[in-house]
Amino acid sequence: MGLIYLTALLVSLIGMALIDHRWKLFFWRDPRNAAIVLVVGVLFFLAWDVAGISQGVFFRGETEIMTGILIAPELPLEEVFFLTLLCYLTMNMVNGCGRIADQHVARARERANS
Repeated sequence: MGLIYLTALLVSLIGMALIDHRWKLFFWRDPRNAAIVLVVGVLFFLAWDVAGISQGVFFRGETEIMTGILIAPELPLEEVFFLTLLCYLTMNMVNGCGRIADQHVARARERANS
């Protein structure tokens, strides 16, 4: 039962990749820059977590659905996958919303020119 959360995160990451592939939002749009942005985002949030842990603000909750594997004191393995999902989701949303906004602007220009 200790793999439920990690499995859910991995399934969600696969879902993000499928959405990305379908609409070419992030990795399928520019793989090199996407990798850089994702790694920087995950590292930023990991540093944030470490700072919070060192100040006693963040701590690991004990649950049966987690693996129990720690990559640092109070920092579970699942946190890396969660932060990856968070950053990937955000970049898919940013690029998807930007594309929708561009389409609305283009339609508005078409109506104004006709």
